[in-house]
Amino acid sequence: MTDTLPSEGLRRGRPGYDQRGILEVAVAAFNEHGYDATSIGMLAERLGLSKSAIYHHVSSKDELLALALDEALDGLEGVLRSPEAGTGTAAERLAVVLRGAVRVLADKLPYVTLLLRVRGNTDVERAALARRRAFDHAVADLVAEARAEGSLRADADPAVIARLLFGMINSLTEWYDPAGPLTPDELADTILAFTLR
Repeated sequence: MTDTLPSEGLRRGRPGYDQRGILEVAVAAFNEHGYDATSIGMLAERLGLSKSAIYHHVSSKDELLALALDEALDGLEGVLRSPEAGTGTAAERLAVVLRGAVRVLADKLPYVTLLLRVRGNTDVERAALARRRAFDHAVADLVAEARAEGSLRADADPAVIARLLFGMINSLTEWYDPAGPLTPDELADTILAFTLR
């Protein structure tokens, strides 16, 4: 029996786990052991399912990786496409993008963590890295606009500034606890205070 969830197109099958549940367990395993060291057998053991039950939901381990990386990248790209990121001064648009990136990281922490560990060893990883580079270039362009309008220092390369900004944001994957005292908005406020003031 196969149903399609209307909003996400995820397949539902065997009792206990749908594709989303399997994906969450897979992402945790990929982050813990590395993608290459995680086998479908290991996932089956963690899930208490047979390998064939997993294959009822996905065609391969690569598909799980692609779904996970899409989760992170779709969130980041969605920030760039948001109406707020298209209006106002360059500094205001940059603030929207940085705030949105922090929210995506907080909301999708395991997925973004996995994205940041991708090295380009497979076609899926190379495609994800190409999307990530396009995102980085769009942010660097926004930094250049903010610098040209006088909102940022003029003595630093926009690509370097963008890398430093996202280095700061990406470091959250190493220490941020969504259950801790800091909210994503409080984190974003601090990052924006360092960046734009």
